[in-house]
Amino acid sequence: MSQGHTPAPREGWIRAKLRNASPLAFSLYGVIAAFMAYFAMYAFRKPFAAGAYAGDTFAGLSLKDALVIAQVCGYALSKLAGIRFVSELSHARRAVALLLLIAWAEVALVLFGVVPPKWRVAAIFLNGLPLGAVWGLVFSFLEGRKTSELLGAGLSCSYIVASGYVKSAGATLMQTQHVPEAWMPAATGALFLPLFAFAVWLLAQLPPPSAEEQRLRTTRLPMPAAARRQFLARFFAGIVVLTVLYLVLTALRDFRDNYAAEIWRELGHGGDASVFAVPEMWIAFGVMAVLGGIYLIPSNRGALLATHGMMFGGAAIIAISTALWDYGVLSGYGWMLGLGLGMYLAYVPFGCVLFDRMFAATGTLGTSVFLIYVADAVAYGGSVGLVLYKHLGHADMQKVAFMRAFAYGGAALCLVGFAFSAWYFSRRSVAQR
Repeated sequence: MSQGHTPAPREGWIRAKLRNASPLAFSLYGVIAAFMAYFAMYAFRKPFAAGAYAGDTFAGLSLKDALVIAQVCGYALSKLAGIRFVSELSHARRAVALLLLIAWAEVALVLFGVVPPKWRVAAIFLNGLPLGAVWGLVFSFLEGRKTSELLGAGLSCSYIVASGYVKSAGATLMQTQHVPEAWMPAATGALFLPLFAFAVWLLAQLPPPSAEEQRLRTTRLPMPAAARRQFLARFFAGIVVLTVLYLVLTALRDFRDNYAAEIWRELGHGGDASVFAVPEMWIAFGVMAVLGGIYLIPSNRGALLATHGMMFGGAAIIAISTALWDYGVLSGYGWMLGLGLGMYLAYVPFGCVLFDRMFAATGTLGTSVFLIYVADAVAYGGSVGLVLYKHLGHADMQKVAFMRAFAYGGAALCLVGFAFSAWYFSRRSVAQR
């Protein structure tokens, strides 16, 4: 060996196996690792929503409303910072960053249990600040691959299932273990901390996309500010429309999610912890089946159009299921199931396949995580706006009635917007490579 030559670091056996694994085996490993990581993250984000926090107020709002707004504000700021932080972070630092972010979130939940009720608003804001960056860091391990649709489907199903499951876990801790309401979020997070750490370690073993994958899906690179501005200028009208639609869907999704306890109670299912989790499991299977099918479409332009068709169909299901409930054809349980299925069919592609295929179809070099965070940074403001609009303009209106009205209006806007977006981006796609 010549003097001064440093040998390349030895590749771990798991990464070596994955590098030569079949697409099915690779996808199964990636789905399991990503699913576990994001599922466990939700144990730090959503358990607080299982509490009622009755009798306490903050700045004229119920404490529950104030907590929802505070966490979403922290989460939205995290998404805004993630436009730069996640887009520019080197691959080697992603795993460590994930662990530090979750440690921060758990410390904030411990603070939530310690402080008086009004100070819990600050604690839950601090909890939301790191969590918004987790999705982008996890998805950055998966993007730009031949099986990104399958990997994204597995990752997306994690938050559909997890949101209900961790609220059920939190409710169970209070009901059976008599954990105080204020300490329930921290206790739930602590239970899932080992699972999150193990999942991040598994993700870190994934090899980077192969040369063939870079040819088929374009090379995925960090995007400096100049590249980000150039992309937004090139596709400005389409990105604006999609961001508005994502804002509407995020507001509807978060309202249904954050006030699930109150909505189920108004529908006659109060006291049943299983209603948080069971419907979401069926929804997750439906979404994963449709999203995974896009993997079978080799053409990036064709897959992008199919993704728009999936989102258009989701918006239609929102409107149809709400109308069927209005006319008594569906029960309240069936409406929540249909509403959730339609909502997630329209919502989930934004976080994985939509922008991944958009970058490939338009021949853009960069990371689709950047565009995910642009949309997220704007969209979570819609969640705050909807809660404030409900409190200030319709304080006496039941949450079920409010959600029904918003479902109709949001579905109508999405049907028009997705049709326009499909036309816009199909005209700007490059020839299949």
